[in-house]
Amino acid sequence: MTLSNQAQWHSRAQKVLPAGGFGNYDPGVIIKKGRGARVWDEDGKEYVDFLIGSGPMLVGHNHPEVMEAVEAQLADGLTFFTSNAAGIELAEVICEAVPCADQLRYVSSGSEADMYAMRLARAHTGRELILKFEGGYHGMSGEALMSMAPQTLANFPQAVPDSAGITQATGDGVLVAPFNDIAFARQIIAEYADRLAGVIVEPLQRLIPPVPGFLQALRDETTRHGIVLIFDEVVTGFRLALGGGQELYGVTPDLCTLGKVIGGGFALAAIAGSSDVMAHFDIEKVGRDKFTFQVGTLSGNPVAATAGLKTLEILKREDAYETLRQTGRQLMTALETGARKAGLPATVVGDPVLFDIVFAAGPIHDYRDTLRANAGFQTAFNASLRRDGILKAPMKFYSSLAHTSEDIAQTEEAIAKAMTACAEI
Repeated sequence: MTLSNQAQWHSRAQKVLPAGGFGNYDPGVIIKKGRGARVWDEDGKEYVDFLIGSGPMLVGHNHPEVMEAVEAQLADGLTFFTSNAAGIELAEVICEAVPCADQLRYVSSGSEADMYAMRLARAHTGRELILKFEGGYHGMSGEALMSMAPQTLANFPQAVPDSAGITQATGDGVLVAPFNDIAFARQIIAEYADRLAGVIVEPLQRLIPPVPGFLQALRDETTRHGIVLIFDEVVTGFRLALGGGQELYGVTPDLCTLGKVIGGGFALAAIAGSSDVMAHFDIEKVGRDKFTFQVGTLSGNPVAATAGLKTLEILKREDAYETLRQTGRQLMTALETGARKAGLPATVVGDPVLFDIVFAAGPIHDYRDTLRANAGFQTAFNASLRRDGILKAPMKFYSSLAHTSEDIAQTEEAIAKAMTACAEI
């Protein structure tokens, strides 16, 4: 039997890639091209794309204005290692939009940005401990991969490694608290204040919004004790609002990390923050003992910066964010309606620009609440959507400016069908 193109590529991948893929997504899905809010796999199957590269393609695949700008830069060169005008201009645009950003420093991935942000907090305070929140995702560093998705629920503030190869010493440097628990956060910060360098948090944790007052409580307590507050806005930056989660929720951290959208589909991320903390990247200002060394071959490369500049220009246009939110609201309503009609226990969680359904009744306030979900329903729901040409992450819909009324109508129909499939399990 002749294998399909997709199956042939998957077979080849299994020989040269561990687990047959890049580690990001189902390795059996091999995408060939994208246009707007649609992608096509190697067999030519077409999907409405709510994965959108795991978030960065906020204006859609191959946006003509972004492509035109990138092609012009390609003619002048790909990367130089030196500073370049596009990177400087993009930094100006980001610093104008993001409340905490006096200055920024580029890296190539969100994982790097989060790693450096935690290192900066240690350099600035002279302390060692980092507090994170159970279920929070902050990249692939050792500190980040503590209690991101723990299979063993330890007592707080004990951190549980999510990966082999993480040292005990790394785990000893991380404290863990439940997201959205204001009283516990205040207690743990006060108890460890003289050893805490930084508190890192996603302002919207994966899909879970902060309860009123939670982020402000973190701001108040970290300010009181001289601790660096870090917002991980790799996902939420320029998605929740032009100024990210800190603009939407009205709380300004000391540092934030950015990625995905700012590279317009190319590898680019950044650490941004107040000038006194960012000064640790400048040896002339802080001296060798407090200097935080950072370099990266492709950091701030002109192609990524050019794509990011054009993407942010498009997002600054009138009604861009209302368009994004309208798309999301329609689909969130479709999820709620479909689950209710099918008689399924479910809660729609997130923000109209980033959301999904959790097949569990009742409010979802933290990671442990998500463990009440019916995993079988989730698997069947996602599989049904994919069969009907809807591509999404296992637990996430990303809305984009490229999604059309036709895309939404097709998705609403597929959601209703997927709910029926779940109800028949």
